[in-house]
Amino acid sequence: QVQVAESGGGLVHPGESLRLSCIASGNIFSVNTVQGWYRQAPGKERELVARFENTGDTKYGDSVKGRFAISRDNNKRIMNLQMNSLKPEDTAVYYCNFRIAEGGRGLPRGVWGRGTQVAVSS
Repeated sequence: QVQVAESGGGLVHPGESLRLSCIASGNIFSVNTVQGWYRQAPGKERELVARFENTGDTKYGDSVKGRFAISRDNNKRIMNLQMNSLKPEDTAVYYCNFRIAEGGRGLPRGVWGRGTQVAVSS
């Protein structure tokens, strides 16, 4: 079995920073290059925050460009999201997503974490 877990969420004031982390663990055979962060606010659709594309390049949602930065370890099993200059509209549950092939299989599938809450309020 494979597990994905986010951490680092919390309540902050506008303009402050927060760093999220996500760790993939369990019976992992391999992790695909494509992985990233998404968020969903109440009553809203889940949207892209930042991700690594299959080229290795990064892609950011327009609303977070210049403020957020995605990173990962060399094994692609730990992923981070540095969030600076946070705004109230950044309030959402943040999810990480990996494409992981479990032990004994070579075809990866999408695996989501349970999410971590980020609240930005004055």
